[in-house]
Amino acid sequence: QVQLVESGGGLVQAGGSLRLSCAASGRTFSSYFMGWFRQAPGKEREFVAAITRSGGNTYYADSVKARFTISRDNAENTVYLQMNSLKPEDTAVYYCAATRTAWSLIEADYNYWGQGTQVTVSS
Repeated sequence: QVQLVESGGGLVQAGGSLRLSCAASGRTFSSYFMGWFRQAPGKEREFVAAITRSGGNTYYADSVKARFTISRDNAENTVYLQMNSLKPEDTAVYYCAATRTAWSLIEADYNYWGQGTQVTVSS
């Protein structure tokens, strides 16, 4: 079992950057594949990025490739999402999630979820 807490969201102008963090409790963080999802008002929750247990492989939605970077520090039990060149369409609540099964871009495959952090990008 793992508990996740996101932080780092806020208001930023278009073209700016934010770094989201997801801190995990427990002592087996490295056993989990981690993902980031987001949900904007009136839209379905969508996949953003995922990372494997050791951080050796990463996966991104087409909408954020070349702008966002997912990383993890297993020694600190933390996964990050570096967001650069932010656009108004990036505005959403961002969630981190964990699963022990395998990496996935499917929401239902993740067992544990954080509370979410709001990211708002102004034009």
